[in-house]
Parts: sequence; C-alpha cells; structure tokens
Amino acid sequence: MEHLSYLNKFFYKYRWKLILGTVFVSISNYFRVLQPGVIREGFDLVVEQIAMYRLFNGFGLQQEYFSVLGNTLLYYGLLVMALAVLMGIFMYFMRQTLIVMSRLIENDLREEIFGQYERLSLAFYKRNNTGDLMSRITEDVSKVRNYLGPVMLYGVNLISTVVLTVYVMIKVNPELTLYSLAPLPFLSLSIYYVSNLIHQRSEVIQQHLAKLNVTAQEVYSGIRVVKSYVQEEPMIRYFSSQSEVYKAQSLRLTRVDAYFYPLMLLMIGASTIITVYVGGMQVMDGAITPGNIAEFVIYVNMLTWPVTSVGWIASLTQQAAASQKRINEFLRIEPEIVSPVQAPGPLQGDIVFDQVSFTYPDTGVQALHNLSFHLKPGQKMAIIGRTGSGKTTIADLLARMYDVSSGSIRIDGKDLREHDLDNLRARIGYVPQDVFLFSDTVANNIAFGKPNATPEEISAFAGYAAVYDDIVSLPDGFGTLVGERGVTLSGGQKQRVSIARALIKEPDIVILDDCLSAVDTNTERQILGYFNDALSHKTAIVITHRIYSLLAFDHIIVLDQGAVVESGSHETLLALKGYYADLYERQVVEESEETAG
Repeated sequence: MEHLSYLNKFFYKYRWKLILGTVFVSISNYFRVLQPGVIREGFDLVVEQIAMYRLFNGFGLQQEYFSVLGNTLLYYGLLVMALAVLMGIFMYFMRQTLIVMSRLIENDLREEIFGQYERLSLAFYKRNNTGDLMSRITEDVSKVRNYLGPVMLYGVNLISTVVLTVYVMIKVNPELTLYSLAPLPFLSLSIYYVSNLIHQRSEVIQQHLAKLNVTAQEVYSGIRVVKSYVQEEPMIRYFSSQSEVYKAQSLRLTRVDAYFYPLMLLMIGASTIITVYVGGMQVMDGAITPGNIAEFVIYVNMLTWPVTSVGWIASLTQQAAASQKRINEFLRIEPEIVSPVQAPGPLQGDIVFDQVSFTYPDTGVQALHNLSFHLKPGQKMAIIGRTGSGKTTIADLLARMYDVSSGSIRIDGKDLREHDLDNLRARIGYVPQDVFLFSDTVANNIAFGKPNATPEEISAFAGYAAVYDDIVSLPDGFGTLVGERGVTLSGGQKQRVSIARALIKEPDIVILDDCLSAVDTNTERQILGYFNDALSHKTAIVITHRIYSLLAFDHIIVLDQGAVVESGSHETLLALKGYYADLYERQVVEESEETAG
C-alpha cells in the first residue's frame, strides 16, 4: 500500500462521495443481513405449525388453518422481497458514489500525468520511449482505476458484510458461529501467499506490456521505412517473440488465479458442511431450532462472495500497486527546465552568446565549444555548417529546451535562465528542422501558433509561407485532415505549414532551422521575398545548409564541431576561400545547371 498512498489526496478531495458510498454500502448490507432472520422465522413457523395442521386432518378447520398459515408465509415472503428492494436501492446509490468517485480520480490522475509530460524537458523524452510513456497514462492508470473503483467498492462491501453478518451470527449462537467460520483463517493464509505471487508477476507483466507498446509504436511511426526495406516479416517475428514472453508471464499469473478460486470455494463448502453437522447436533440437543441451521447456511453463503472476492481484491490491488509504482517514479521526476518568474512582455531581440559550451546530458557529446556572438535587435544572422556541427543546438538553447553547460546566453541583457519561460517561448517563432504536424486540419495546424487566429489571418499567413495554393487544392481546403504527423502532405508542404504556424504568432525573435530544404527554387524565392519584409524589424537566425543570396544578413558564422571557424559578411567569407566560399561556388554551379536544364 506504500505506492498507493499517493492516491490519498484524491480520496480526501472526493471524501464526501467516499463517505456517502460507505454509508450506502452499510445500509444496503443491513437490509441484506435482516433477510436470513426473516427466513428463519418463516421456516420455524412451518416446522412448528405442520404438526398442528395435521391434527386438523378430516376437520373443516384444516382448510381455514391452511389459509391463515399461507397468508402468514406470504407476509414473510413479501417482507423478504421488500428488504431485497431496499438493499438494491442503496446498492444503486453506492455505485453512483464510489464508482463515480473512481472515474473522477482517474480523470484527475490522467490530467496530472499529462501535465507532468508537458513540464518535463526535451532530455527526458530522449531518455524514454514513447510507448512506455503511453503505457503509463493508459494501461497503468486503468489498473489504478480498478483499485479506486471495484476494489474500494467491494472492499467496503466486504468489511461491512463480514462485520454485520458475524455480529448477528454471534448474537444467535456463538458456538455455531465459531465452527462455521473455522476454515476462514486457512483462507486468509492462502490469500496472503497468493497476493505476494500476484504482486511479483503483475509487475513483470506491466514491464513486458510497456516493451510491446514501444515496439508497436515504433513500427507504426516508421511504417514507411519498414515497408521500403521489406522488413514486415522480421518485425512480425520480433513482435511475436516479445508477445510470447508477455503471454507466458500472463499465463503464470492466470495459473495462480486458477488454483486460488477453487481453493476458496472449497473452504466455503467446508464451512457449510460444518454448519449443517454442528447445527444438527445442537438441534437434537434443543439448543437451536431447525430455522437457525437454514439461517446460518444463508449467512455462510452470504460470506461466500465477500470472502471469495478477497483474492480478486488482492489481485487488483497488487496490480494497481505495481502500476502506481511506475506512475510515482515518473511523477517524482523534477523538470530540469523551470521558469523562475512570471513576467510576460515583449522582447527587444538583443541576443548574446558568451563563451557558451554545451554537452548533451544523455550522450556526453559536446555540441558547442566556447561559442560567442552578439546579435542586436532587428539584425539577421545565418548559421552555416556541416551536419552535426551544432547548428540546431543553438536553436534549442535559445528556446531553452536545454540549459547551457557553461557560459551564458542573454536576451535583452538578462540571462536566459532568468526569463519567464512561457513568455520566452511565446515570443520566439521557431521552425524546427524536424517538422511536426498534428493529426488535425491544416487550418488548426497553422492556428496552433495563435489559437484565436481568424480564418482571414490563417489564409494570409498561409500565403506568406507560399502554401496557400497547395492548401486550397486539397479536397477540403483548410479543413483537410493532414493525418498523423502530417503524413498526407509532402515534405515541402509540411515545412511551409510549419513556417506559417511560426509566423502567425508574430514573434519578436524568429529562428528558422533549415526550413526550406524541401521546397523548390521558385517557392524558396517567394518565401524569402516575404522574409525580407516581414523580418525587417525582427531579430532572426537562419540555420541552413544553403546560402540565401536573397536575404541580407548582418552576420554569418560557419560552425565546425561546435566552434566558429569562419565569421563575417558574405563578401568577407568569400574572400577567405574556406568552407563558405566552397559551398557558395558549388551552389552557383548547381543553380546554373538547373537554369540551363
């Protein structure tokens, strides 16, 4: 229960539903416990009056006596039915409180987990598989809900039923009660032993289920690669091998349950036999009536489901504990990137990198080494370099996806770590290299940058990103669903939708990370023409493998292995005849060939 104690705050939040549910369970079981007593009185009445009925054999009064006896038994029957109806009414109320409470807590727990997902930094997602994260918010939460709902409901019902039933049994005959309940301690020992097995095996099963989710999610996301390399069969075999392990572990757990329930029924059957035998001896001694035997048999059978459910409750509780342990481990993780203040406001765009070095915490790879530059408000800078030179790392550090390892980054004279994090990111328009679109309409993907954007604004910024014509040619125009990760759009279309999404924010600082790599030359010119106007008063950083002659840059730096190897204006870098000059010459030749072709 150590791991499940985390849920106590939710029980306190919905304490009135828990209290009312407990009250309704107790009232329902009170009416249920009254029924065997009524049946005992009716049974004894029949036994006592049957001899009297036979005395009137041959007399006219016999029929009248039979009528009175029948009406009396009908009264007892209606009384039992009335008690059953009252029991059912309060049982309905208890489900409307306890089960509803479990659903409310389930919702709160999912929201808390999702909120934690959003708070955690980029490094966390590089350390953890998406499938495992999905498993925690789906499978694990579902198992915890079984504890919050069915386990709480039947647990309270178990305690209430046992307390009321045993109290009435002792009140009727303590000795017979002792004999009737004698097998229950053995049942308790069985439950304790099996519960430990269930806990151990449930935890293993959850771990294997997370691995299955990871495998499935990776195949779904990379289905194009799987198909293009004709790896369907190998992936099926790999998934099947993991499924076999999961199946074997699940069967081990099922075998425990298979042995457990017959054992419990055996114990309950033994209680019934003992009750009839000992009760019969006491009837012969005149200590109790035959109706008491019937009453005790009903009481023992009333305890059958509550006592049998102990194993089921224990199983669900152990599974929930294993799942809640996984959830707790995740919820205890402190975000590495936190906001120190709440101070929304515009940014001027003065950016300073002062001897910035950065090493990725997960891999230990140093991406930047003593990088320094100063970009004044409204200036433009191009960052050029080979793959792996650290270009994208600069963008991630500016958006504070990571914190620097050493040195400092200042915006408007204030260290980046002292800025309001939400405001910082809201004021930066970042188009990442790895374009991501949500499985939603084109319009909603663009409006993600500005949720309250009007249709006119969405259309305008789609035009600025040179994707308007492509969108209106789609089957449903701006209402077209783009599919998961934008799969229905081409690479160039996804890039341009992503540009429109960033620009519609009207940010103070714009970061474009190789965002035109998949567009043709004409579209590139159209977008760059808009950039010259739209970014004229904004600080902009353009990360690229190409040289954009249509954009006027105040600074150009060339990175290699995380350090600046060339810097200056376009003319200065050409004069150096280094990497930049070679890249420019190759690009001129390629463009000449395209024009000639």
